[in-house]
Amino acid sequence: MPAAERRAKFRIGEVVHHRIYPFRGVIYDVDPTFSNTEEWWLAIPEDVRPVKDQPFYHLFAENAETEYVAYVSEQNLVHDTSGEPVRHPQVGEMFERLSDGTYRVRGGMAN
Repeated sequence: MPAAERRAKFRIGEVVHHRIYPFRGVIYDVDPTFSNTEEWWLAIPEDVRPVKDQPFYHLFAENAETEYVAYVSEQNLVHDTSGEPVRHPQVGEMFERLSDGTYRVRGGMAN
């Protein structure tokens, strides 16, 4: 493991929201460092472009208008404390919602 890697702050099943943009979601996968295309990374405006040597999270995401999949750096995520369920249709396929508002991977689907 390269020295720059560190433990992920968030875990699969946690509900998080973006610290700048108005969307939230459930984490369904984590990359220890950036693992997307250079083209994707360069498309992010330079003044808000995250560093690559941090965990990146795959989210079943939603905003006020729609549901989608997002790829977000750890520096841009915070815990979502709303307690509201996430409406993304794939959440119910992969997770079950727990009483504390977090999600647990349904049996047999974890790596």
